[in-house]
Amino acid sequence: MEDGDLYLSIGGQLITGWTDMRVTRGIERCPSDFDLGLTERFPGSANEVVVSPGDECQIQIGTDLVLTGYVDRYVPSYGPAEHAIRVSGRGKCQDLVDCSAVWPNGQISGTSAVDVATKLAAHYGITVNCDVQDLVKIPQFNVFIGETPFEIIERISRYSALLVYDQPDGNLRLARAEGQVKAASGIEEGLNVQTASIEYSAQDRFSEYVCFAQSVLSYTDAGIGPNAIARATDPVVKRTRERYIVAEFVQGFMDLVQRRATWEMQRRAGRSSGVVNVTVDSWRDSAGTLWTPNTLVDVSLPHLKLEQETWLIGEVIYRRTLEGGTTAELTVMDPRAYQPEPIALMPAFADGSTLGTGQ
Repeated sequence: MEDGDLYLSIGGQLITGWTDMRVTRGIERCPSDFDLGLTERFPGSANEVVVSPGDECQIQIGTDLVLTGYVDRYVPSYGPAEHAIRVSGRGKCQDLVDCSAVWPNGQISGTSAVDVATKLAAHYGITVNCDVQDLVKIPQFNVFIGETPFEIIERISRYSALLVYDQPDGNLRLARAEGQVKAASGIEEGLNVQTASIEYSAQDRFSEYVCFAQSVLSYTDAGIGPNAIARATDPVVKRTRERYIVAEFVQGFMDLVQRRATWEMQRRAGRSSGVVNVTVDSWRDSAGTLWTPNTLVDVSLPHLKLEQETWLIGEVIYRRTLEGGTTAELTVMDPRAYQPEPIALMPAFADGSTLGTGQ
């Protein structure tokens, strides 16, 4: 296998020679997906490609596995000048996104996000990988009929400060946006960058974030002070820009609301620092490793006022076209931008008299 070629494996077939291709992976999307095309002027190899929707498949770039899943669509076509086929599909975790959750008694309690995800995914033949050790205990909550496994897994993962995305082998990964691995080379202007853009924004950034446990003010004779139970301040915003947030009024709300205020500040700060969209001239870094989501990478784009930052790859699109050749499109941001939102799993009564007491 050539490192610069993409191979689609279906049954006993190993198909290459695609004239255009796209494979997309990311830490804010699940499942990964692909779209491949083959066009020829005269009848030949396209007729030999035998593909049916629902077929299990694998995609490799060279010897590296990139995606394991199923074919969703197969579209053959022909005209006076050419014969073409298109094949598209998604990773195995599509079944967690499309199908309904199966849970024996409809109630979950006293376990971790990994345990819940493992049981839900196992029904559809998918395993779960997570190397985070300090997971919080999941309080009791109910599974609603018609919910998908992914909806439940995504919810409990946010509660546990975890991201949810699929791996090249088709199985599910729960992870923190920490970038424990760093790419061997970076994104460097004048070296491997074909095109680049950065979006800087102050629109969604505020000087202070104030969290409330309820939308209706009580103790109004004393002003809003007694009702504001958590605050986070962004020192970079110099003028007064206050943002009020109503968090879930649940048991243990004091901790949740403070985490929510801090998350609002950090995520907005991370995204306003710059959303980098860059096209590089290879699918691999200098060590021959494929660009991979949740990997740290050095970024140096002086003409776009960004120098020597180490940020996180959030999404990778491996692409090849006749016009543009072989490229990788990367979305890169400050790691703070990818932190999942803290949430409450189920509403529950909380004693209003504990407001401001830290209980």
